[in-house]
Amino acid sequence: MQFCTTIIKAAEGAKRFKSLGLLLFFLLCLSCGGNKDSLQIKGKFTGFNQGELYIFGMHGDHKLDTISVAKGQFQYRIHLEDTITLVLMFPNASELPIFAEPGAEIEIEGDASHLKETEVTGTDDNKLMTAFRLQTSKMTPPEVFNAATTFINEHPTSPASLYILDRYFVRSDIVDYPHILELAQIISKAMPEDKEIAAFCQKIAGLKALKDGNKLPSFTATDFDGKRVSSADLNAKVNVINVWASWNYESISLQALLRRLRKKYGDDNLKILSVCVDANEKECKRILNRDSIMWSNVCDGRLWESPILQKTGLSNMPDNILTDSKGKIIAHSLNYQKLSKKISELLE
Repeated sequence: MQFCTTIIKAAEGAKRFKSLGLLLFFLLCLSCGGNKDSLQIKGKFTGFNQGELYIFGMHGDHKLDTISVAKGQFQYRIHLEDTITLVLMFPNASELPIFAEPGAEIEIEGDASHLKETEVTGTDDNKLMTAFRLQTSKMTPPEVFNAATTFINEHPTSPASLYILDRYFVRSDIVDYPHILELAQIISKAMPEDKEIAAFCQKIAGLKALKDGNKLPSFTATDFDGKRVSSADLNAKVNVINVWASWNYESISLQALLRRLRKKYGDDNLKILSVCVDANEKECKRILNRDSIMWSNVCDGRLWESPILQKTGLSNMPDNILTDSKGKIIAHSLNYQKLSKKISELLE
């Protein structure tokens, strides 16, 4: 404060020197005022002494940065021009939403072994989400379902509602499409001008196609080699559409699993089409060459707006669809163990 006062007095004494006055005014702004175009996040965790965290956009569309944790603490600053939802990802794949606003200073404090009880402060929406997380930390899944529905009805204009809709309903093991659409319409009605809400509602429409027993929607695309690929090409006994990214280790592990299974059963029995949601095509190609992935891979630079993903309803990271030779969906969204078991069962 004393420094700011000194700067002001110096500027007043330099009225006849406009350039000097402008320079001093600029220094004053830097020294005394906060940066309204940046977000600062401070975190403190017990049980997590050293390591790395990853920060993503809400839908995992791309990794924004890697955050180093030392002695259980970290600080992170990012340029921000608009309110957005970020997701902090932990090494065990647990996630923590952060509702970011330009100029905000957000503080995170918790125990790495009890992440559901982590407290995030700094904005009203983060306080709302923290209260919801603490309220539901000991609840059963049906109770969480009801609490999430109540939250969205009571706070339709909060970005926390959109995150809760995605996290607890769209990414649930049991997907209730009519209920999801009903909740999405509540949010959309409260914020009719919000483009993210509109895009989310469009995503839900695509999710209706992602159901076991349904016919795989038709699509065409161009892979890395410039070859046209389509849903009609998936005519083996078992076919897999696989979503992956260079920054998601689980998805890369699934690629390796599919490579081993394809070698075991042959291309006539198991066909694979992968979709990479990287914005950086070169990084995607590097990993494909490194891991000897030889089947068609599509990376059109459109991230989650890729037509294949929009039409099929694939929306998680990682994600997958299994179909039979006639294009009927056999299973979808399987993890490593379930995918391996399901393909082996179908082909043996």
